[in-house]
Amino acid sequence: MKELLVFIKKEFKHVFRDRRTLLIMFGLPFIQILLFGYALTSEVKNANIVVMDLANDETSQDLTERISATPNFIVERRIIPQSKLDAEFKKGTTKAVVIIPQNFETDLYNTRKATIQVIADATEPNVAKTIHQYIQNIVSIKMQDMNQFASQRQIIEPEVRMLFNEEMNGSISYVPGVLAMVLMIISTALTSVAVVREKELGTMEILLVSPFNPLMVLVAKTIPYLVLSLVNFVFIIFLSITLLDVPFLGNSVLLFMETLLFILTSLAFGLVISNIAQTQQQALLISMMGLLLPTVIFTGFIFPIENMPWPLQWISNLVPAKWYYFIVKKIMLKGLGFSYVWQETLILLGMTVTLLILAVKNFKIRLS
Repeated sequence: MKELLVFIKKEFKHVFRDRRTLLIMFGLPFIQILLFGYALTSEVKNANIVVMDLANDETSQDLTERISATPNFIVERRIIPQSKLDAEFKKGTTKAVVIIPQNFETDLYNTRKATIQVIADATEPNVAKTIHQYIQNIVSIKMQDMNQFASQRQIIEPEVRMLFNEEMNGSISYVPGVLAMVLMIISTALTSVAVVREKELGTMEILLVSPFNPLMVLVAKTIPYLVLSLVNFVFIIFLSITLLDVPFLGNSVLLFMETLLFILTSLAFGLVISNIAQTQQQALLISMMGLLLPTVIFTGFIFPIENMPWPLQWISNLVPAKWYYFIVKKIMLKGLGFSYVWQETLILLGMTVTLLILAVKNFKIRLS
């Protein structure tokens, strides 16, 4: 038993000396608890809602106050001309618009029935349904309060209109996200492994001492995966349109060029990882495990980013797939042009240039 205790003591010392092991044991659960506790929720929070109170009477003001008091909404009270409603939703910031008509209180007292209109952005069907349910609950509570002591029942009926996805096809919100995730992870993983494989096999030394420019090695490694990723993009889009009935409303050339930029960002990410990793196993672990969870969580196609605390929202800005996801939604599902995606494009371009500079600067032309 004394020998066993000595060996156990020795192993404890080894564990406490190894900072990487301690980081995995205690750091990983801590990060996962934070992410799963704060980020992974289907509840809608901080949704931007515009309330158009055209009646501006006592009943409509009370209903507006009730909607504004909901902690799930960020309510803005203003009047939007009917002709500019589509443009308001195309900006991507407004999740829903609640319109209270001019004769709201008059209809309610004369005919015992009044309607309000709820217009929601249905490119994210789950979010649109949840917002409608919240508003329906608010209206139901309002009717209960009105009819509590009334001799005749009064009814407020919300009329719902779903923009960009009237059939509430759930596939249209997942296809852009899956497209971003697949291109990001596959392009990054394959590129990082391709460079590291040369190091493991010993052929990198031959390439570096050859008349071939060392930087051209990186270019030659990335071009095949660039072409294959573009083919993969076309294949995914074809399946989405033919099998899943996902609409394609925008400019196909613009989406192709944006996809080309995003793939370049992912390939540059892979080159940076290849400078860090020493083996193919390390490269796969960093690219697959290190990027899979952030891409799934912080892209926004499964869990709304608005629900997350501001530190996690800030971290999501560092994930390239988030910006590409926004671009695909705007071009493919809303039919918008470059004037609506230029900011996301500049962010991806900045990430690509930064990652390429890091990859080239840290590329070792001499092997130790």
